[in-house]
Amino acid sequence: MSRADRFLKACRREPVDCTPVWMMRQAGRYLPEYREIRKKHTFLEMCKTPELAAEVTIQPIRRYEIDAAIIFADILLPLEPMGIGLEFAKGEGPVIHNPVRSLADVKKLKPVNTKESIGYLLKAIQAVLKELDGKVPLIGFTGAPFTLASYIIEGGSSKNYEHAKAMMFSEPKTWHALMEHLTHVIIDYLNAQIDTGVQAVQVFDSWVGALGTSDYREFVLPHQKKVLAGIKKTVPLIHFAHGATHLLEMVAEAGGDVIGLDWRCDLDAAWRRVGYEKAVQGNIDPITLFAQKEFIRKRVQEILDRAGGRNGHIMNLGHGILKETPVENAEIFINATHELSKR
Repeated sequence: MSRADRFLKACRREPVDCTPVWMMRQAGRYLPEYREIRKKHTFLEMCKTPELAAEVTIQPIRRYEIDAAIIFADILLPLEPMGIGLEFAKGEGPVIHNPVRSLADVKKLKPVNTKESIGYLLKAIQAVLKELDGKVPLIGFTGAPFTLASYIIEGGSSKNYEHAKAMMFSEPKTWHALMEHLTHVIIDYLNAQIDTGVQAVQVFDSWVGALGTSDYREFVLPHQKKVLAGIKKTVPLIHFAHGATHLLEMVAEAGGDVIGLDWRCDLDAAWRRVGYEKAVQGNIDPITLFAQKEFIRKRVQEILDRAGGRNGHIMNLGHGILKETPVENAEIFINATHELSKR
């Protein structure tokens, strides 16, 4: 079996010759070749320049025997066309200059036509597909409504999500109006990527673990279901909710062919909870890649043992690879997955 088939077969829970592996944030700042480009350009310039985004996407594919590429982009790219002032401030991450805090603010948000206003991403996808030439599949992605809404309301990153939760609890009409708007934007954004040729997609709900079960059920689940139902079924869909072990059953209920798991749960128990009719992805702690080779291999073996050779497991980290990760340790992780899982 070729590298081209392994990942997509696992997404569909079909037999594979060994467990496929890729890493969230694999196109990024832990790679010296990425940092060389980043010295000369801002993060948004890299996202908006198709040649640069394509080059960065392909860097880990050249370096490692990894089983999928993921387009270099950011979950916040649809915000600017909506009328939101976005800046990536040095050392601070994303900063939103006009946070949405009222129903009047929500009503000012514009609809987004991805093909017109985020065409640079689609050009980058086309360039990557040409360069990959079928060697490995390309994954497209988006942020989920809750995570995007939290950024928009908070004005950037947050620890406690006080503004977002306060809107949910005190101004539910405003909250649901914002989530409804984002739902339409996200569906258009991801379907445009599918139309351009990506062979799988992932929905990142990076912040939803901050919610309790009743809050997820009331304020997120209906919108998440609508998003995942609106995404074209022509490619596998990975649904990853970070820090959300307590929400797993509802995450699975919301939808997705593959459920992403972070490192806070045992893969075998989590798979039972989401149901064996779904594939699973994960779930090594990213800090594991700072350890010695023997420890990395041991952890890989433990995850594979928990998967039990069942069709439908994709190896990944439980969240994005960290920028200080030694590049040789990422290679150990990838090679160990293939070697220890040979069928």
